[in-house]
Amino acid sequence: MPRPTPKPTPDPTAEPNDAVARFAALLAPAGQELLGRLREAGGSATDLRLGTELRAAYPVDLVVDALAQHELRLRARAKFSRAMDMFFTRAGLEQASAEVIAGHRLARYSGAGLVADLCCGIGGDLTALAAGRRVLAVDRDPLHLRMAVANAGVYGVAAGVTAIAADVREASLRGADAAFIDPARRAGQRRLRAGDSEPPLDWCIALADTVERTGIKAAPGLPRDAVPQGWELEFIAVGRELKEAVAWSPALATAASRATILPGGHTLTPGTGGPVPVREPGGFLLDPSPAVTRAGVVEDLARLAGAWKIDEQIAFLSADTAVHTPFARTLQVIDSAPWHQRSLPARLRALDVGAVDIRRRGLAGDVAELHRQLRLSGSRRVTLVMTRVRDRPWGLVCVDVPAPRVPGSRALE
Repeated sequence: MPRPTPKPTPDPTAEPNDAVARFAALLAPAGQELLGRLREAGGSATDLRLGTELRAAYPVDLVVDALAQHELRLRARAKFSRAMDMFFTRAGLEQASAEVIAGHRLARYSGAGLVADLCCGIGGDLTALAAGRRVLAVDRDPLHLRMAVANAGVYGVAAGVTAIAADVREASLRGADAAFIDPARRAGQRRLRAGDSEPPLDWCIALADTVERTGIKAAPGLPRDAVPQGWELEFIAVGRELKEAVAWSPALATAASRATILPGGHTLTPGTGGPVPVREPGGFLLDPSPAVTRAGVVEDLARLAGAWKIDEQIAFLSADTAVHTPFARTLQVIDSAPWHQRSLPARLRALDVGAVDIRRRGLAGDVAELHRQLRLSGSRRVTLVMTRVRDRPWGLVCVDVPAPRVPGSRALE
């Protein structure tokens, strides 16, 4: 494994800083009692009367920290089933893997006796990795590291955790059977280049020279060519929302790329087959999950669904029957014609449209301005798709397919 010029790192033997000391106060009996009162109160902790009562009974700093922790716990319920007992920082919660994603990844580490969880943060992945195995948790932020151990305790898996406060580039990984690393990224970053994370992506990839079974969490905008030949790049969506990418080293890879849809655990990988035909839209439009488009398996979905493309460059697919699949949203087409914005209001009024959601792909246009121009008053809600069909500007008016199974439809897993 390459060892670049070491960067200054926190001294694990140093006295706890102020943030760590204040966190320790939350773990003490008074802090736990205070957090318990907030948990029992439920809802937001912004009630002025409650705040006044608590400040009269507890130290002000403890109340401030507990109120902030309670608000973070409320937000974290979208990621963790035990959020109301866990500990977070704002940045740590933002980057932490959701419970459903960490659980999905766990299968890759089957049989590993010791896993190194590098840049473990507040322990989103640690709580899954430490179930039934030993885990070396490494992070250079002492506050996050202590929260990670506490959160592992919430899930009942702290006994197998060894925590080390250090830069992961300087930590000894001797004896580790596998590694998972979640390098820090700039807030809100969707694309990741080789030098945009800490440690850099190149260093993370080289880690597999030392620990063959390595997984690297990345932003979902990671280009597919950013990892070497033999690595797998998995794009993970929860429902319709693309959450992250994971690069799997050759020892853990099972495909070149993969689209995964959670919570069902449905996956789609590149296969074989002839070219997918391109022709005008039929009765149904399939809007693939962003995980499918990022993984480059749109044509594989088309072959699976018996669908066709409507344009060489656009990811929309079409079919003659309703196809129900976790890999795409299916819409029924009620009107399809070349795009003429001037005639669009009359076209929608004739269809009794009163509300419209606009989906634009491959066709320029000011969506907000178009909404203002339409001034509709009908009774139907539709999705207006602005796109291209065989490189021609095109508009499709669509409605949701109401039931998961209707006569003549097909379900694909």
